Amino acid sequence: MSDFGFYFKMGWEHIISKDALDHQLFILALACVYTIGDIKRVLILVTAFTIGHSLTLALSVYDIIRFPGKWTEFLIPCTIFITALNNIFQVDNKGKSARINYYLALCFGLIHGMGFANAIRIMLAKDQTIGWGLFGFNIGLEAGQIFCVAIILIIGILFLNILKIKKRDWVFFLSSGVFALSVKMALERIPF
Repeated sequence: MSDFGFYFKMGWEHIISKDALDHQLFILALACVYTIGDIKRVLILVTAFTIGHSLTLALSVYDIIRFPGKWTEFLIPCTIFITALNNIFQVDNKGKSARINYYLALCFGLIHGMGFANAIRIMLAKDQTIGWGLFGFNIGLEAGQIFCVAIILIIGILFLNILKIKKRDWVFFLSSGVFALSVKMALERIPF
């Protein structure tokens, strides 16, 4: 059980740590189009991301796929600005952006999983309980994402319900900020 705790903590920190800005921005871009009343849909969204992320990690740990790290580090912010840009373009199409985000979460989760695959592959390869370690990591990842989403939705209550900011303005503001930060990240990580 100590292996599970170790990998759970690693998964949690993969999302919560100060070095996880790219994941946090992606979760913000995905979740900002939802309100607290959409909690079930948001949890499905987070789980779709975890499934994509987990699949890539598993395939990488079992050495079925490998992808150059510098390209992964470049593609991660690209997934973020594409998601934010989708929000901006769909801001007036009620619900359409939210539906597309399910597919973005699953597909882009595959790319985000590659970002951590090399580090965890080395750790898990030395471990006798690869499956248990992957399970613990993914549960920690999911818990971290749910924590981030809860914060986003609570802040959303403050701005949307108490301060009476229009949802359109809220989504546009957050998505624009995420877009700008992720484009900067992508430019800093150009692999050629």
